[in-house]
Amino acid sequence: MTTLDFPGTAGTYSPTPSTANLADILERILDKGIVIAGDIKIELLDIELLTIRLRLFISSVETAKKAGIDWWETDPALSSRAAENALARENEDLRGRLAELEGRPAGTPRRTRAKAGA
Repeated sequence: MTTLDFPGTAGTYSPTPSTANLADILERILDKGIVIAGDIKIELLDIELLTIRLRLFISSVETAKKAGIDWWETDPALSSRAAENALARENEDLRGRLAELEGRPAGTPRRTRAKAGA
C-alpha cells in the first residue's frame, strides 16, 4: 500500500505534536485564560483532618487585569513601586509614633542637639 491508497494521510507519523500547534494552544490559553480548580480532603473515620483548596488561573497579564486580578502590582515583594509606597507609609507611621513619644505634634520637625563647641 502507498499513500495514494489513503488520500490525505502523511507519509510518516510523528508521535510529537508540532510546535506551531503548541504555540497556537498556548496563545489561546493566555489570551482567553484557563481556570483549574480542585479540592483535596483527608478524612479519618468521617473526621475531616485536612482540606486543601486549589485554584489556578493561567492567563496573560492583560487578561488577568481584565478579570480584575492585579495583586502583583500591590505586593511589595514583586513591585518596586509598591515597596516604595509601603516604605513611605511605614516611615510616616514611625515618625508619628516618635513624635507622640517625644510629646510634640506629629507634623513638627524634630529638634537636634547643638554640637559642642559650635
